[in-house]
Amino acid sequence: MVAILQRRKLRDFDWLIAVIAIAIVCFGAWEIHNAQPTETYWQKQLIGLGIAFVAMLAIAFSDYRRLVELAPILYILGLALLVIVLIPGIGMKINGQRCWIRLPGPLGQFQPSEFVKIPVVLMLAKYFGKHRSGLLTWKELFMGCVILGLPMGLILLEPDMGQAITYLPLLAIVLFLSSIRMWVVCAVLFAMIAGAPLAYTVGVKTGLLHGYKLERINVILDPENADKRGYGYHTWQSMVTVGEGGLVGARGSEYSQSSLKFLPEPHTDFIFAVTAETTGFVGCLLLLASYALLLTRLITDARRSRDRTGMLVIMAIVGGLIFQIFINVGMALGFLPVIGVPLPLMSAGLSSVLATFIAIGFAISVQLRRFVN
Repeated sequence: MVAILQRRKLRDFDWLIAVIAIAIVCFGAWEIHNAQPTETYWQKQLIGLGIAFVAMLAIAFSDYRRLVELAPILYILGLALLVIVLIPGIGMKINGQRCWIRLPGPLGQFQPSEFVKIPVVLMLAKYFGKHRSGLLTWKELFMGCVILGLPMGLILLEPDMGQAITYLPLLAIVLFLSSIRMWVVCAVLFAMIAGAPLAYTVGVKTGLLHGYKLERINVILDPENADKRGYGYHTWQSMVTVGEGGLVGARGSEYSQSSLKFLPEPHTDFIFAVTAETTGFVGCLLLLASYALLLTRLITDARRSRDRTGMLVIMAIVGGLIFQIFINVGMALGFLPVIGVPLPLMSAGLSSVLATFIAIGFAISVQLRRFVN
C-alpha cells in the first residue's frame, strides 16, 4: 500500500483545491488590509495561512480512515474544549460571548467551536459510513441528533447562536446521503417554511424573542422603518458599503466606509461588503466563482471516494462551507439577520482558516487513497 501511495501521491494530490484555497486567503488578506489598514490583522492572516498549509499537508498525507477510527476520542476532546472555554479566567469574554482562548504571541485567540466541526464530521461519517442496504432507522436518526446536539448545546451556552447553526448542515447532508426517508425530508422542509412565521409570532407575543435578536430580524422584515443608528446600523452600513463599490470598485481604501469606521467588524463579519466596495460587482463575481470552483472540485473528489465514509466526510465539509458562504453573503447584502458567521477563507481569524484547511486536507487525503485497499 505504501509503495502504491508513494507512486501516486504527487500525481493524485489535488493541487487545484490547495491553490484555490491559498488564493482566496491571500485575496482575503488584501481585503482585510483594505478594511483595517492601520491594524495587523492581515499579517496575522498570512501567518495563519502558513500554519494552516502545514496542517493541511499533514492531514492530506495521513490515512483518513485511521483518523476516522479515532473520531470518538477526537469528539470527546472537542467537547472538553467547549467546556473549558466556558470557564471564567480561561475563556475570553468578548462582546458578551465567552468563545475564545487566548494564545501566546501574535496569534491572538483560539476559537474551539471552529475546530470541533472536524471531529463532529468524522464522528458522523464513522457512524453513518458503514455499508447499508436499507433506510435509516429512527435509532440512527436519534444518534445523529445526539452527536450534533452535544456540541451545539455547549456552543449555545457561550452564547454563540451564529456558530451553533453552522453545525446544522453537517448533519443534514449526512442524513440526506444516508437514505433518510423522503417523507421526513419533506416534513422537515414544510415545518421550516410554515413554522418560521408562526415561531416569530409566538416568540414576539410570549416575549421569548426580544431585544437585539428581535430587532435584527425586524431590520430584515421592515428595513425602511428600522433604526439606522441602532439595531439596524450594521445592516444599513453594510448595504451602503456594498453599493459604494459599483461595477468595478470605489475610491482608495483611505476613503472607504470601513477605514472611516462607519462599517462595524469589516475584517470579519462584513469582509464581503469590503470586497464589494473595493472590487465592485466584478470582484464579487470572481470571488463567488472561486468558491464555486473549490466546491465543485470537492464534490468531484467525493464522487471518486473509494468508500462511503470518505464521501460523507467531504460532502459534510461541502455542506458546511456552502451554508457559511450563503449566510455571510446574505448578512452583507441585507437579506439575512446579522448573526456573526465568518466568510470561509476570507474573514480574519486563525481558527477559521486553520479549521477550513484541515477540512480540505481530509478531502485531499480521500482523493489520494481512492486506489488503495
